[in-house]
Amino acid sequence: MKQFFKYMLATIVGLLVTFTLMFFIFIGVIGALVSSASGGENKVPFVANNSVLHLKFDSPINDRASDNPFESFNFETFEANENLSLSKIIESIEKAKKDDRIEGIYLDLSVINTGLASIEEIRKALNDFKSSGKWIISYSEVYTQTSYYLASVADEIYLNPAGIMELRGLATELMFFKKMLEKMDVEMQIIRHGKFKSAVEPYMLEKMSPSNREQLEKILNTVWGSITNKIAGSRNIEVSEINALADEIKIQNAEDAVKYKFVDELVYKDELLAQLHKRLKLKKEEEIKFIRLGKYAKAKLPGEKTKFSKNKIAIVYASGAIVSGKSTQGNMGSETISNAIREARLDEKVKAIVLRVNSPGGSALASDVIWREVTLAKQVKPVVVSMGDVAASGGYYIACAADKIVASEKTITGSIGVFGVIPNAQGFFNNKLGITFDGVKTNKHADMLTIFKPLTGEEKDIIQIGVERIYDDFITKVAKGRSISKETVDSIGQGRVWVGLDAKEIGLVDEIGGLEEALAIAKKMAKLKDYRTEDYPKRKDPFEQIILELSGEAKARLLQMYLGDNYKYYQKANELKTQSGIMARMPYEIEVH
Repeated sequence: MKQFFKYMLATIVGLLVTFTLMFFIFIGVIGALVSSASGGENKVPFVANNSVLHLKFDSPINDRASDNPFESFNFETFEANENLSLSKIIESIEKAKKDDRIEGIYLDLSVINTGLASIEEIRKALNDFKSSGKWIISYSEVYTQTSYYLASVADEIYLNPAGIMELRGLATELMFFKKMLEKMDVEMQIIRHGKFKSAVEPYMLEKMSPSNREQLEKILNTVWGSITNKIAGSRNIEVSEINALADEIKIQNAEDAVKYKFVDELVYKDELLAQLHKRLKLKKEEEIKFIRLGKYAKAKLPGEKTKFSKNKIAIVYASGAIVSGKSTQGNMGSETISNAIREARLDEKVKAIVLRVNSPGGSALASDVIWREVTLAKQVKPVVVSMGDVAASGGYYIACAADKIVASEKTITGSIGVFGVIPNAQGFFNNKLGITFDGVKTNKHADMLTIFKPLTGEEKDIIQIGVERIYDDFITKVAKGRSISKETVDSIGQGRVWVGLDAKEIGLVDEIGGLEEALAIAKKMAKLKDYRTEDYPKRKDPFEQIILELSGEAKARLLQMYLGDNYKYYQKANELKTQSGIMARMPYEIEVH
Protein backbone atom coordinates (compact mmCIF):
# COMPACT_ATOMS: atom_id res chain seq x y z
CA MET A 1 0.00 0.00 0.00
CA LYS A 2 2.88 2.34 0.87
CA GLN A 3 4.38 1.67 -2.56
CA PHE A 4 1.02 2.46 -4.19
CA PHE A 5 0.75 5.86 -2.48
CA LYS A 6 4.37 6.60 -3.35
CA TYR A 7 3.74 5.99 -7.06
CA MET A 8 0.41 7.86 -6.95
CA LEU A 9 2.07 10.87 -5.27
CA ALA A 10 4.89 10.81 -7.84
CA THR A 11 2.32 10.73 -10.66
CA ILE A 12 0.37 13.68 -9.20
CA VAL A 13 3.57 15.70 -8.73
CA GLY A 14 4.63 14.84 -12.30
CA LEU A 15 1.29 15.98 -13.67
CA LEU A 16 1.41 19.21 -11.67
CA VAL A 17 4.92 19.97 -12.94
CA THR A 18 3.88 19.17 -16.53
CA PHE A 19 0.78 21.36 -16.34
CA THR A 20 2.79 24.17 -14.74
CA LEU A 21 5.40 24.01 -17.51
CA MET A 22 2.70 23.89 -20.18
CA PHE A 23 0.99 26.89 -18.58
CA PHE A 24 4.17 28.98 -18.64
CA ILE A 25 4.94 27.88 -22.21
CA PHE A 26 1.40 28.87 -23.19
CA ILE A 27 1.80 32.27 -21.50
CA GLY A 28 5.13 32.70 -23.31
CA VAL A 29 3.55 31.90 -26.68
CA ILE A 30 0.64 34.26 -26.00
CA GLY A 31 3.05 37.00 -24.90
CA ALA A 32 5.17 36.59 -28.01
CA LEU A 33 2.13 36.55 -30.26
CA VAL A 34 0.62 39.63 -28.62
CA SER A 35 3.95 41.42 -28.96
CA SER A 36 4.12 40.36 -32.60
CA ALA A 37 0.51 41.27 -33.30
CA SER A 38 0.92 44.70 -31.73
CA GLY A 39 3.97 45.33 -33.87
CA GLY A 40 6.31 45.92 -30.96
CA GLU A 41 5.66 49.65 -31.12
CA ASN A 42 7.73 50.38 -28.02
CA LYS A 43 10.89 48.83 -29.45
CA VAL A 44 12.63 51.07 -31.97
CA PRO A 45 15.56 49.07 -33.41
CA PHE A 46 19.06 50.52 -33.46
CA VAL A 47 20.52 50.98 -36.94
CA ALA A 48 24.31 51.25 -37.01
CA ASN A 49 26.22 53.46 -39.41
CA ASN A 50 27.55 51.73 -42.54
CA SER A 51 24.69 49.20 -42.49
CA VAL A 52 23.40 47.08 -45.36
CA LEU A 53 19.66 46.47 -45.74
CA HIS A 54 19.17 42.72 -46.25
CA LEU A 55 16.11 41.93 -48.36
CA LYS A 56 15.05 38.29 -48.41
CA PHE A 57 11.52 37.51 -49.55
CA ASP A 58 11.09 33.96 -48.27
CA SER A 59 7.60 34.49 -46.83
CA PRO A 60 4.42 35.20 -48.81
CA ILE A 61 4.02 38.90 -49.64
CA ASN A 62 0.47 40.13 -49.19
CA ASP A 63 -1.11 43.56 -49.55
CA ARG A 64 -1.70 43.56 -45.82
CA ALA A 65 0.18 41.46 -43.30
CA SER A 66 -1.93 38.52 -42.12
CA ASP A 67 -4.32 38.88 -39.18
CA ASN A 68 -3.34 35.35 -38.20
CA PRO A 69 -0.71 35.60 -35.43
CA PHE A 70 0.09 31.87 -35.82
CA GLU A 71 0.98 32.27 -39.49
CA SER A 72 4.37 33.85 -38.86
CA PHE A 73 5.11 32.33 -35.45
CA ASN A 74 8.06 29.96 -35.13
CA PHE A 75 7.32 27.49 -32.35
CA GLU A 76 10.96 26.35 -32.27
CA THR A 77 12.40 29.79 -31.43
CA PHE A 78 9.23 31.29 -29.87
CA GLU A 79 9.65 34.27 -32.15
CA ALA A 80 7.62 35.69 -35.02
CA ASN A 81 9.14 35.38 -38.48
CA GLU A 82 9.14 38.40 -40.79
CA ASN A 83 5.67 38.79 -42.24
CA LEU A 84 5.57 42.20 -43.88
CA SER A 85 2.94 43.70 -46.11
CA LEU A 86 3.79 44.96 -49.59
CA SER A 87 3.25 48.56 -48.47
CA LYS A 88 5.64 48.08 -45.52
CA ILE A 89 8.32 46.65 -47.83
CA ILE A 90 8.04 49.62 -50.19
CA GLU A 91 7.94 52.08 -47.29
CA SER A 92 11.15 50.54 -45.87
CA ILE A 93 12.97 50.80 -49.22
CA GLU A 94 11.91 54.46 -49.51
CA LYS A 95 13.14 55.08 -45.96
CA ALA A 96 16.49 53.41 -46.70
CA LYS A 97 16.94 55.73 -49.67
CA LYS A 98 17.00 58.73 -47.30
CA ASP A 99 18.82 57.00 -44.42
CA ASP A 100 22.52 57.96 -44.28
CA ARG A 101 23.17 54.90 -42.09
CA ILE A 102 22.24 52.56 -44.97
CA GLU A 103 25.04 52.18 -47.52
CA GLY A 104 23.21 49.85 -49.89
CA ILE A 105 20.85 46.92 -50.35
CA TYR A 106 21.70 43.23 -50.51
CA LEU A 107 19.05 41.28 -52.43
CA ASP A 108 19.15 37.69 -51.21
CA LEU A 109 16.82 36.08 -53.72
CA SER A 110 15.47 32.66 -54.59
CA VAL A 111 11.75 31.91 -55.01
CA ILE A 112 9.47 34.92 -54.46
CA ASN A 113 6.03 33.94 -53.23
CA THR A 114 3.87 36.70 -54.72
CA GLY A 115 2.32 37.89 -57.98
CA LEU A 116 3.99 39.77 -60.81
CA ALA A 117 2.16 43.01 -60.04
CA SER A 118 3.56 43.01 -56.48
CA ILE A 119 7.05 42.26 -57.80
CA GLU A 120 6.61 45.20 -60.18
CA GLU A 121 5.89 47.54 -57.27
CA ILE A 122 8.95 46.33 -55.34
CA ARG A 123 11.16 46.63 -58.43
CA LYS A 124 9.98 50.18 -59.01
CA ALA A 125 10.82 51.11 -55.40
CA LEU A 126 14.30 49.56 -55.77
CA ASN A 127 14.88 51.45 -59.01
CA ASP A 128 13.95 54.68 -57.23
CA PHE A 129 16.33 53.76 -54.38
CA LYS A 130 19.22 53.74 -56.86
CA SER A 131 18.54 57.40 -57.73
CA SER A 132 20.09 58.27 -54.34
CA GLY A 133 23.47 57.04 -55.63
CA LYS A 134 23.42 54.05 -53.27
CA TRP A 135 24.11 50.56 -54.60
CA ILE A 136 22.12 47.35 -54.88
CA ILE A 137 23.72 43.94 -55.27
CA SER A 138 21.90 40.66 -55.78
CA TYR A 139 22.99 37.10 -54.99
CA SER A 140 21.28 33.75 -55.36
CA GLU A 141 21.90 30.05 -55.81
CA VAL A 142 18.85 29.85 -58.08
CA TYR A 143 17.27 32.65 -60.11
CA THR A 144 13.75 31.82 -61.23
CA GLN A 145 12.39 34.04 -64.00
CA THR A 146 10.43 36.14 -61.53
CA SER A 147 13.26 36.47 -58.99
CA TYR A 148 15.68 37.34 -61.81
CA TYR A 149 13.28 40.02 -63.04
CA LEU A 150 13.50 41.63 -59.59
CA ALA A 151 17.28 41.06 -59.43
CA SER A 152 17.78 42.74 -62.80
CA VAL A 153 17.32 46.14 -61.15
CA ALA A 154 20.56 45.60 -59.18
CA ASP A 155 23.87 47.27 -60.04
CA GLU A 156 25.63 43.91 -59.84
CA ILE A 157 24.17 40.40 -60.04
CA TYR A 158 26.01 37.40 -58.60
CA LEU A 159 25.25 33.69 -58.86
CA ASN A 160 26.61 30.62 -57.11
CA PRO A 161 29.08 28.78 -59.43
CA ALA A 162 26.91 25.66 -59.24
CA GLY A 163 23.72 27.69 -59.43
CA ILE A 164 20.88 27.87 -61.93
CA MET A 165 19.19 30.66 -63.83
CA GLU A 166 15.92 30.20 -65.71
CA LEU A 167 15.21 31.87 -69.06
CA ARG A 168 12.55 30.18 -71.17
CA GLY A 169 9.62 32.59 -71.51
CA LEU A 170 6.20 32.51 -69.85
CA ALA A 171 3.60 29.75 -69.99
CA THR A 172 0.35 28.79 -68.35
CA GLU A 173 -1.72 25.60 -68.49
CA LEU A 174 -5.38 25.00 -67.79
CA MET A 175 -6.99 21.80 -66.55
CA PHE A 176 -10.10 20.42 -68.28
CA PHE A 177 -12.55 18.03 -66.60
CA LYS A 178 -15.00 17.24 -69.42
CA LYS A 179 -13.92 13.61 -69.97
CA MET A 180 -13.66 12.92 -66.24
CA LEU A 181 -17.20 14.23 -65.73
CA GLU A 182 -18.44 12.12 -68.63
CA LYS A 183 -16.92 9.01 -67.03
CA MET A 184 -18.64 9.93 -63.78
CA ASP A 185 -21.96 10.58 -65.59
CA VAL A 186 -22.03 14.14 -64.23
CA GLU A 187 -23.32 16.93 -66.45
CA MET A 188 -22.34 20.54 -65.68
CA GLN A 189 -25.30 22.68 -66.78
CA ILE A 190 -23.79 26.00 -67.80
CA ILE A 191 -25.49 29.34 -68.27
CA ARG A 192 -23.22 32.28 -69.13
CA HIS A 193 -22.89 35.59 -70.94
CA GLY A 194 -19.68 36.49 -72.74
CA LYS A 195 -17.73 34.56 -75.34
CA PHE A 196 -14.57 35.09 -73.25
CA LYS A 197 -16.19 33.97 -69.99
CA SER A 198 -14.00 30.91 -69.81
CA ALA A 199 -14.56 29.89 -66.21
CA VAL A 200 -16.91 27.21 -67.47
CA GLU A 201 -14.71 25.87 -70.29
CA PRO A 202 -13.00 23.20 -68.15
CA TYR A 203 -16.45 21.58 -67.68
CA MET A 204 -17.57 21.66 -71.32
CA LEU A 205 -14.42 21.46 -73.48
CA GLU A 206 -11.26 19.36 -73.72
CA LYS A 207 -9.03 22.30 -74.68
CA MET A 208 -9.11 26.09 -74.86
CA SER A 209 -11.60 27.80 -77.11
CA PRO A 210 -10.08 30.09 -79.80
CA SER A 211 -11.29 33.19 -77.91
CA ASN A 212 -9.75 31.97 -74.64
CA ARG A 213 -6.46 31.16 -76.36
CA GLU A 214 -6.51 34.63 -77.92
CA GLN A 215 -6.87 36.43 -74.58
CA LEU A 216 -4.25 34.29 -72.82
CA GLU A 217 -1.72 34.84 -75.61
CA LYS A 218 -2.37 38.58 -75.40
CA ILE A 219 -1.84 38.60 -71.61
CA LEU A 220 1.36 36.53 -71.69
CA ASN A 221 2.86 38.47 -74.60
CA THR A 222 2.14 41.83 -72.94
CA VAL A 223 3.62 40.72 -69.61
CA TRP A 224 6.66 39.07 -71.23
CA GLY A 225 7.20 42.15 -73.41
CA SER A 226 7.26 44.34 -70.30
CA ILE A 227 9.65 42.00 -68.48
CA THR A 228 12.10 41.66 -71.39
CA ASN A 229 12.09 45.40 -72.08
CA LYS A 230 13.05 46.20 -68.50
CA ILE A 231 15.68 43.46 -68.29
CA ALA A 232 17.11 44.71 -71.60
CA GLY A 233 17.29 48.26 -70.24
CA SER A 234 18.96 47.21 -67.00
CA ARG A 235 21.46 44.76 -68.49
CA ASN A 236 22.12 46.44 -71.85
CA ILE A 237 20.94 43.40 -73.80
CA GLU A 238 18.70 43.53 -76.87
CA VAL A 239 15.13 42.25 -76.43
CA SER A 240 15.56 40.17 -79.59
CA GLU A 241 18.61 38.50 -78.05
CA ILE A 242 16.72 37.68 -74.84
CA ASN A 243 13.96 36.01 -76.86
CA ALA A 244 16.45 34.10 -79.01
CA LEU A 245 18.23 32.81 -75.89
CA ALA A 246 14.88 31.82 -74.34
CA ASP A 247 13.74 30.04 -77.51
CA GLU A 248 16.91 27.97 -77.71
CA ILE A 249 17.31 27.47 -73.92
CA LYS A 250 20.86 28.77 -74.24
CA ILE A 251 21.29 29.45 -70.52
CA GLN A 252 21.72 25.96 -69.14
CA ASN A 253 24.26 26.56 -66.38
CA ALA A 254 25.86 29.32 -64.34
CA GLU A 255 28.68 29.90 -66.87
CA ASP A 256 26.08 30.57 -69.59
CA ALA A 257 24.45 33.23 -67.41
CA VAL A 258 27.78 35.10 -67.26
CA LYS A 259 28.57 34.49 -70.94
CA TYR A 260 25.33 36.13 -72.08
CA LYS A 261 25.68 39.05 -69.59
CA PHE A 262 22.72 38.21 -67.36
CA VAL A 263 25.04 37.73 -64.39
CA ASP A 264 28.20 39.71 -63.58
CA GLU A 265 30.19 37.09 -61.69
CA LEU A 266 30.02 33.58 -60.23
CA VAL A 267 30.93 33.58 -56.54
CA TYR A 268 30.36 31.52 -53.45
CA LYS A 269 28.64 33.15 -50.48
CA ASP A 270 31.92 33.67 -48.59
CA GLU A 271 33.43 35.38 -51.64
CA LEU A 272 30.40 37.65 -51.93
CA LEU A 273 30.72 38.60 -48.25
CA ALA A 274 34.42 39.32 -48.77
CA GLN A 275 33.54 41.65 -51.66
CA LEU A 276 30.93 43.38 -49.53
CA HIS A 277 33.47 43.72 -46.72
CA LYS A 278 35.84 45.46 -49.13
CA ARG A 279 33.09 47.64 -50.63
CA LEU A 280 32.15 48.88 -47.15
CA LYS A 281 35.84 49.63 -46.37
CA LEU A 282 35.73 47.62 -43.19
CA LYS A 283 38.74 46.62 -41.15
CA LYS A 284 39.66 42.96 -41.16
CA GLU A 285 38.18 42.30 -37.73
CA GLU A 286 34.94 44.21 -38.40
CA GLU A 287 31.73 42.39 -39.31
CA ILE A 288 29.25 43.50 -41.95
CA LYS A 289 26.30 45.20 -40.28
CA PHE A 290 23.32 43.61 -42.01
CA ILE A 291 19.85 44.70 -40.92
CA ARG A 292 16.88 42.56 -41.84
CA LEU A 293 13.85 44.09 -43.50
CA GLY A 294 11.52 43.09 -40.63
CA LYS A 295 13.69 44.88 -38.09
CA TYR A 296 14.39 47.90 -40.28
CA ALA A 297 10.67 48.42 -40.93
CA LYS A 298 10.30 49.42 -37.26
CA ALA A 299 13.30 51.78 -37.29
CA LYS A 300 13.10 55.56 -37.60
CA LEU A 301 15.28 58.00 -39.45
CA PRO A 302 17.72 59.99 -37.24
CA GLY A 303 15.96 63.04 -35.85
CA GLU A 304 12.66 61.86 -37.27
CA LYS A 305 9.70 63.03 -35.23
CA THR A 306 6.37 61.31 -35.36
CA LYS A 307 4.16 63.55 -37.44
CA PHE A 308 0.53 63.63 -36.55
CA SER A 309 -2.06 64.87 -38.97
CA LYS A 310 -5.75 65.20 -38.24
CA ASN A 311 -6.39 64.35 -41.89
CA LYS A 312 -6.63 60.67 -42.75
CA ILE A 313 -6.72 58.65 -45.96
CA ALA A 314 -8.40 55.30 -45.38
CA ILE A 315 -6.91 52.25 -47.08
CA VAL A 316 -9.59 49.56 -47.35
CA TYR A 317 -8.03 46.16 -48.14
CA ALA A 318 -10.41 44.08 -50.26
CA SER A 319 -8.58 40.79 -50.82
CA GLY A 320 -9.76 37.29 -51.74
CA ALA A 321 -12.79 35.73 -53.37
CA ILE A 322 -15.97 37.76 -52.90
CA VAL A 323 -18.63 36.07 -50.77
CA SER A 324 -21.70 37.18 -48.86
CA GLY A 325 -21.44 37.78 -45.11
CA LYS A 326 -18.28 38.24 -43.09
CA SER A 327 -14.71 37.83 -44.31
CA THR A 328 -12.91 34.58 -43.60
CA GLN A 329 -9.42 33.39 -44.43
CA GLY A 330 -8.93 33.82 -48.20
CA ASN A 331 -12.38 35.39 -48.75
CA MET A 332 -13.64 38.95 -48.49
CA GLY A 333 -17.14 39.13 -47.11
CA SER A 334 -19.52 41.75 -48.47
CA GLU A 335 -20.64 42.59 -44.93
CA THR A 336 -17.09 43.10 -43.66
CA ILE A 337 -15.86 45.20 -46.61
CA SER A 338 -19.03 47.29 -46.99
CA ASN A 339 -18.98 48.02 -43.24
CA ALA A 340 -15.33 49.12 -43.54
CA ILE A 341 -16.10 51.48 -46.45
CA ARG A 342 -19.13 52.85 -44.58
CA GLU A 343 -17.05 53.44 -41.46
CA ALA A 344 -14.44 55.33 -43.49
CA ARG A 345 -17.18 57.32 -45.24
CA LEU A 346 -18.78 58.42 -41.96
CA ASP A 347 -15.47 59.36 -40.29
CA GLU A 348 -15.08 63.13 -40.78
CA LYS A 349 -11.32 62.86 -40.31
CA VAL A 350 -11.08 60.54 -43.33
CA LYS A 351 -10.73 62.87 -46.31
CA ALA A 352 -10.31 60.23 -49.03
CA ILE A 353 -10.55 56.46 -49.46
CA VAL A 354 -8.16 54.16 -51.30
CA LEU A 355 -9.74 50.77 -52.02
CA ARG A 356 -6.96 48.22 -52.53
CA VAL A 357 -8.49 45.41 -54.59
CA ASN A 358 -6.84 42.02 -54.98
CA SER A 359 -9.62 39.65 -56.02
CA PRO A 360 -10.63 37.28 -58.85
CA GLY A 361 -14.30 38.08 -58.09
CA GLY A 362 -17.00 35.78 -56.78
CA SER A 363 -20.65 36.25 -55.92
CA ALA A 364 -22.38 38.84 -58.15
CA LEU A 365 -24.77 39.70 -55.31
CA ALA A 366 -21.97 40.22 -52.78
CA SER A 367 -20.06 42.32 -55.34
CA ASP A 368 -23.11 44.55 -55.78
CA VAL A 369 -23.37 45.09 -52.01
CA ILE A 370 -19.79 46.36 -51.92
CA TRP A 371 -20.29 48.42 -55.12
CA ARG A 372 -23.18 50.24 -53.43
CA GLU A 373 -20.95 51.36 -50.55
CA VAL A 374 -18.25 52.54 -52.98
CA THR A 375 -20.92 54.60 -54.79
CA LEU A 376 -22.15 56.17 -51.54
CA ALA A 377 -18.59 56.97 -50.44
CA LYS A 378 -17.80 58.61 -53.77
CA GLN A 379 -20.64 61.08 -53.22
CA VAL A 380 -18.97 62.60 -50.13
CA LYS A 381 -15.20 62.12 -50.60
CA PRO A 382 -12.69 61.00 -53.26
CA VAL A 383 -12.44 57.24 -53.81
CA VAL A 384 -9.40 55.84 -55.62
CA VAL A 385 -8.94 52.15 -56.43
CA SER A 386 -5.49 50.57 -56.32
CA MET A 387 -5.42 47.20 -58.08
CA GLY A 388 -3.01 44.52 -56.91
CA ASP A 389 -2.08 41.28 -58.69
CA VAL A 390 -5.67 40.65 -59.79
CA ALA A 391 -8.85 42.73 -59.81
CA ALA A 392 -11.12 40.90 -62.21
CA SER A 393 -14.83 40.24 -62.70
CA GLY A 394 -16.40 40.91 -59.27
CA GLY A 395 -13.08 42.53 -58.37
CA TYR A 396 -13.62 44.99 -61.23
CA TYR A 397 -17.33 45.31 -60.35
CA ILE A 398 -16.49 46.77 -56.91
CA ALA A 399 -13.85 49.05 -58.45
CA CYS A 400 -15.75 50.56 -61.38
CA ALA A 401 -17.60 53.23 -59.39
CA ALA A 402 -14.40 54.86 -58.08
CA ASP A 403 -13.24 58.33 -59.13
CA LYS A 404 -9.92 56.93 -60.35
CA ILE A 405 -8.55 53.42 -60.94
CA VAL A 406 -4.82 52.74 -60.67
CA ALA A 407 -3.41 49.37 -61.79
CA SER A 408 0.03 47.84 -62.13
CA GLU A 409 1.37 47.04 -65.59
CA LYS A 410 0.89 43.38 -64.76
CA THR A 411 -2.44 43.48 -62.91
CA ILE A 412 -4.96 40.96 -64.27
CA THR A 413 -8.27 42.79 -64.61
CA GLY A 414 -11.47 43.05 -66.66
CA SER A 415 -13.33 39.74 -67.01
CA ILE A 416 -16.62 41.65 -67.19
CA GLY A 417 -18.99 38.73 -67.52
CA VAL A 418 -21.39 36.51 -65.59
CA PHE A 419 -22.02 32.77 -65.36
CA GLY A 420 -23.81 30.07 -63.44
CA VAL A 421 -22.98 26.36 -63.15
CA ILE A 422 -25.44 23.77 -61.85
CA PRO A 423 -24.24 20.15 -61.69
CA ASN A 424 -26.61 17.38 -62.73
CA ALA A 425 -25.41 14.29 -60.88
CA GLN A 426 -28.43 12.10 -61.63
CA GLY A 427 -26.43 9.81 -63.92
CA PHE A 428 -23.66 9.44 -61.35
CA PHE A 429 -26.05 8.39 -58.58
CA ASN A 430 -28.21 6.20 -60.82
CA ASN A 431 -25.60 4.49 -62.99
CA LYS A 432 -22.49 4.46 -60.80
CA LEU A 433 -23.93 4.06 -57.32
CA GLY A 434 -27.37 2.56 -58.01
CA ILE A 435 -29.07 5.34 -56.05
CA THR A 436 -32.39 6.71 -57.28
CA PHE A 437 -34.44 9.66 -56.06
CA ASP A 438 -38.11 10.42 -55.80
CA GLY A 439 -39.95 13.31 -54.16
CA VAL A 440 -42.97 15.53 -53.99
CA LYS A 441 -43.41 19.28 -54.56
CA THR A 442 -46.04 21.94 -54.19
CA ASN A 443 -45.20 23.89 -57.34
CA LYS A 444 -43.92 23.21 -60.83
CA HIS A 445 -40.34 24.44 -60.35
CA ALA A 446 -39.89 23.90 -56.59
CA ASP A 447 -37.01 21.46 -57.22
CA MET A 448 -35.37 23.50 -59.99
CA LEU A 449 -31.90 23.82 -58.40
CA THR A 450 -31.45 20.25 -57.19
CA ILE A 451 -28.38 18.33 -58.41
CA PHE A 452 -30.37 15.11 -58.66
CA LYS A 453 -32.12 15.87 -61.97
CA PRO A 454 -31.43 17.89 -65.11
CA LEU A 455 -32.86 21.36 -65.72
CA THR A 456 -35.76 21.54 -68.15
CA GLY A 457 -35.50 23.85 -71.16
CA GLU A 458 -37.87 26.29 -69.45
CA GLU A 459 -35.75 26.31 -66.29
CA LYS A 460 -32.58 26.96 -68.29
CA ASP A 461 -34.32 29.90 -69.94
CA ILE A 462 -35.30 31.31 -66.54
CA ILE A 463 -31.69 31.16 -65.29
CA GLN A 464 -30.37 32.56 -68.58
CA ILE A 465 -32.67 35.56 -68.18
CA GLY A 466 -31.19 36.11 -64.71
CA VAL A 467 -27.63 35.90 -66.07
CA GLU A 468 -28.45 38.37 -68.87
CA ARG A 469 -30.07 40.76 -66.39
CA ILE A 470 -27.03 40.72 -64.09
CA TYR A 471 -24.64 41.13 -67.03
CA ASP A 472 -26.63 44.12 -68.31
CA ASP A 473 -26.56 45.61 -64.80
CA PHE A 474 -22.79 44.98 -64.62
CA ILE A 475 -21.97 46.74 -67.91
CA THR A 476 -24.42 49.57 -67.10
CA LYS A 477 -22.54 50.25 -63.85
CA VAL A 478 -19.16 50.03 -65.57
CA ALA A 479 -20.37 52.41 -68.31
CA LYS A 480 -21.60 54.92 -65.75
CA GLY A 481 -18.49 54.65 -63.56
CA ARG A 482 -16.08 54.94 -66.49
CA SER A 483 -18.15 57.50 -68.46
CA ILE A 484 -18.29 55.38 -71.60
CA SER A 485 -21.15 53.78 -73.51
CA LYS A 486 -22.62 50.39 -72.68
CA GLU A 487 -21.81 49.27 -76.21
CA THR A 488 -18.13 50.06 -75.63
CA VAL A 489 -18.13 48.18 -72.33
CA ASP A 490 -19.81 45.20 -73.99
CA SER A 491 -17.21 45.19 -76.78
CA ILE A 492 -14.31 45.02 -74.28
CA GLY A 493 -16.31 42.91 -71.83
CA GLN A 494 -17.82 39.53 -72.75
CA GLY A 495 -15.75 38.08 -69.91
CA ARG A 496 -12.41 39.01 -71.53
CA VAL A 497 -9.41 39.27 -69.23
CA TRP A 498 -6.89 42.10 -69.69
CA VAL A 499 -3.49 42.95 -68.26
CA GLY A 500 -2.97 46.41 -66.71
CA LEU A 501 -1.10 47.98 -69.63
CA ASP A 502 -3.79 46.96 -72.12
CA ALA A 503 -6.59 47.84 -69.68
CA LYS A 504 -5.34 51.43 -69.60
CA GLU A 505 -5.38 51.65 -73.41
CA ILE A 506 -9.04 50.58 -73.59
CA GLY A 507 -10.16 52.80 -70.70
CA LEU A 508 -10.74 50.26 -67.92
CA VAL A 509 -8.08 51.92 -65.73
CA ASP A 510 -6.81 55.50 -65.49
CA GLU A 511 -3.20 55.24 -64.37
CA ILE A 512 -0.40 52.68 -64.20
CA GLY A 513 1.13 52.43 -60.75
CA GLY A 514 0.88 50.93 -57.29
CA LEU A 515 -0.54 51.85 -53.91
CA GLU A 516 1.80 54.85 -53.54
CA GLU A 517 0.50 56.38 -56.78
CA ALA A 518 -3.09 55.77 -55.67
CA LEU A 519 -2.41 57.55 -52.36
CA ALA A 520 -0.80 60.48 -54.20
CA ILE A 521 -3.89 60.83 -56.42
CA ALA A 522 -6.20 60.63 -53.39
CA LYS A 523 -4.14 63.30 -51.60
CA LYS A 524 -4.36 65.61 -54.61
CA MET A 525 -8.09 65.05 -55.09
CA ALA A 526 -8.76 65.76 -51.39
CA LYS A 527 -6.48 68.85 -51.57
CA LEU A 528 -4.43 67.74 -48.58
CA LYS A 529 -1.03 69.11 -47.56
CA ASP A 530 -0.43 66.29 -45.11
CA TYR A 531 -2.19 63.12 -44.05
CA ARG A 532 -1.82 59.84 -42.23
CA THR A 533 -3.18 56.51 -43.38
CA GLU A 534 -5.54 54.25 -41.49
CA ASP A 535 -6.14 50.64 -42.49
CA TYR A 536 -9.58 49.05 -42.81
CA PRO A 537 -11.21 46.69 -41.90
CA LYS A 538 -9.89 47.52 -38.45
CA ARG A 539 -8.11 44.71 -36.68
CA LYS A 540 -9.37 43.06 -33.55
CA ASP A 541 -7.51 43.41 -30.29
CA PRO A 542 -4.41 41.13 -30.53
CA PHE A 543 -5.40 38.97 -27.55
CA GLU A 544 -8.96 38.58 -28.87
CA GLN A 545 -7.54 37.59 -32.25
CA ILE A 546 -5.32 34.93 -30.66
CA ILE A 547 -8.27 33.40 -28.81
CA LEU A 548 -10.15 33.23 -32.12
CA GLU A 549 -7.16 31.53 -33.74
CA LEU A 550 -6.92 28.98 -30.94
CA SER A 551 -10.62 28.20 -31.31
CA GLY A 552 -10.59 27.51 -35.03
CA GLU A 553 -8.38 29.09 -37.66
CA ALA A 554 -5.18 27.50 -36.38
CA LYS A 555 -6.48 24.49 -38.34
CA ALA A 556 -5.63 26.30 -41.58
CA ARG A 557 -2.06 26.83 -40.42
CA LEU A 558 -1.68 23.13 -39.63
CA LEU A 559 -3.06 22.21 -43.05
CA GLN A 560 -0.58 24.57 -44.69
CA MET A 561 2.27 22.92 -42.80
CA TYR A 562 1.26 19.42 -43.87
CA LEU A 563 0.05 20.14 -47.42
CA GLY A 564 2.79 22.60 -48.42
CA ASP A 565 2.35 23.81 -52.01
CA ASN A 566 -0.71 21.57 -52.36
CA TYR A 567 -2.60 23.73 -49.83
CA LYS A 568 -3.84 25.92 -52.70
CA TYR A 569 -5.83 22.95 -54.07
CA TYR A 570 -7.48 22.48 -50.68
CA GLN A 571 -8.34 26.20 -50.70
CA LYS A 572 -9.90 25.98 -54.16
CA ALA A 573 -12.00 22.97 -53.14
CA ASN A 574 -13.05 24.78 -49.97
CA GLU A 575 -14.08 27.85 -51.97
CA LEU A 576 -16.73 25.79 -53.76
CA LYS A 577 -18.67 25.66 -50.49
CA THR A 578 -18.91 29.47 -50.43
CA GLN A 579 -20.02 29.87 -54.05
CA SER A 580 -23.73 30.31 -54.49
CA GLY A 581 -26.00 32.08 -56.93
CA ILE A 582 -24.78 33.69 -60.15
CA MET A 583 -21.05 34.39 -60.20
CA ALA A 584 -19.00 37.34 -61.46
CA ARG A 585 -15.64 35.63 -61.27
CA MET A 586 -12.43 35.49 -63.26
CA PRO A 587 -12.20 32.55 -65.70
CA TYR A 588 -9.58 30.73 -63.64
CA GLU A 589 -6.45 31.41 -61.66
CA ILE A 590 -3.75 32.35 -64.18
CA GLU A 591 -0.54 30.92 -62.76
CA VAL A 592 2.35 32.16 -64.89
CA HIS A 593 5.59 30.19 -64.81
